[in-house]
Amino acid sequence: MKLTGFFVILFLKILDSYCTHLKGTWSSEDFVLFLLKFGFQKTDSHDPYSSGFVYGNITTDNSKLNKSVAFVLFDYDHFYHFYTFSKLSNKENACQSMFRCDDDNQKYFNYVADVPCPANGICKNSKKPLEIVRGSQFSFQIKDLQYPTYRYASFAACYRNAVTCSWHHFPDKFKIDYDIWFVNGNPNRSSFNPFTYQFSFDKQDTVEFYLLFFIIYALLVPVQVYAASHQKHPVTRLFTSSLFLEFFGVLLNLLNSLKFAVDGEGLPYLAVIGDVLDILSRTTFMLLLLLLAKGWAVTRIQLSWRPFVFFIWLLYGVVHILLYIWNLTEVNIVEEIDEYETWPGYLILILRMFIIVWFVLELKNTMKYEHNKRKLNFFLHFGASALVWFIYLPIVALVSLNLSSLWRYKLLLGVTYAADCLAYCIMTHLLWPTRSEQYFLLANSIDSGGDELDVFNEAPHVLNSYVPASPVLSDSSQYMKLIDLNNYS
Repeated sequence: MKLTGFFVILFLKILDSYCTHLKGTWSSEDFVLFLLKFGFQKTDSHDPYSSGFVYGNITTDNSKLNKSVAFVLFDYDHFYHFYTFSKLSNKENACQSMFRCDDDNQKYFNYVADVPCPANGICKNSKKPLEIVRGSQFSFQIKDLQYPTYRYASFAACYRNAVTCSWHHFPDKFKIDYDIWFVNGNPNRSSFNPFTYQFSFDKQDTVEFYLLFFIIYALLVPVQVYAASHQKHPVTRLFTSSLFLEFFGVLLNLLNSLKFAVDGEGLPYLAVIGDVLDILSRTTFMLLLLLLAKGWAVTRIQLSWRPFVFFIWLLYGVVHILLYIWNLTEVNIVEEIDEYETWPGYLILILRMFIIVWFVLELKNTMKYEHNKRKLNFFLHFGASALVWFIYLPIVALVSLNLSSLWRYKLLLGVTYAADCLAYCIMTHLLWPTRSEQYFLLANSIDSGGDELDVFNEAPHVLNSYVPASPVLSDSSQYMKLIDLNNYS
């Protein structure tokens, strides 16, 4: 039951974090309900339709309700004050501390609405009916000519005494039904940019990211499938599996983003599955890099330290998924912190740095005992590209700490997907059958129905046995000539 409850809470958190068209019911027993953190774009002074809007309907079935409670849409400074005092146990004191009562500060009250709104009417302190979005009971217009900004939307069971200008807790129990839209652009306009309109500023243009990488992977996957069909090898299969996971992860995120652009809700469960597939793809790819660094299937048939290798791989994957869940459920929405500023984030960066050092040492040790020029050339190209893939995450995480959260998400998404895509393209090139058959232990002529491990065990007598005492025998062409002369004699 506890596990079921955890997944229910996780699903609700996911819905809250993805949707910008919110529909639901709030009970005043909860005192405060946080709805959404939404990034509004900078308003273009030359484009009157570039400002953001929050609009919708907030109603109740309780006809006896004689007071209104608060729906707020604050910026960070005001909301931090609001959120901090909302945790007070005494709700009366909380309401008095959460809200300012300054009649001169009209801008403050421009983003506080008295709800619920009258049936078939507009909210009490809303703008003139002509200024409200058609079909809505209230609307807020967000204009900021200097820079993009976040707004935080919440309900609070507090009401304002207009005579004394004081705030009080509303103790009666009632429920409110809400249907609210958060958009970047004017909803009264007939046309708008679908890649920015429904999206918070920090997630604008991510559809183009997913679409671009989907097209690249849609071209790359058939190429790799062709290569895998012509080379039956465990390395090729492991790489193909990782590539398929990445392709489907991007596809699911693309489908969610496209639907989100239409209705502001998307398909959150597809996004979660896509993110998990993306994590599994990266961890599988990391396992492949570690195995190749140890020379598995290239210079040796036995994998040394096998339990330790798989333990590190499993630990990294578990921590990565833990970081993903932690970022959805535990990171305080008010605190402007990055996912890598949490303890799972610190742990995954430490693990990543440890794996980088281990990878370099293993690759150095493998190359130390390798004398085949073709294999050494493979390891040089493989090591350089793999090291770039390993090290990009700590660098980007460090850079993102100095960026506003309004830009951080797109930076991490863009760099991560670009680095992964580049790594997959390079690995496809390195593992192409006509090239990799020169340094793989298992040739591409292996029957798929056979036991690969048996073929492995037949290969050692022709591999790494070329460490002769005589330098003449180190050249394979001279060695073959010597054999021919002996036969002739």
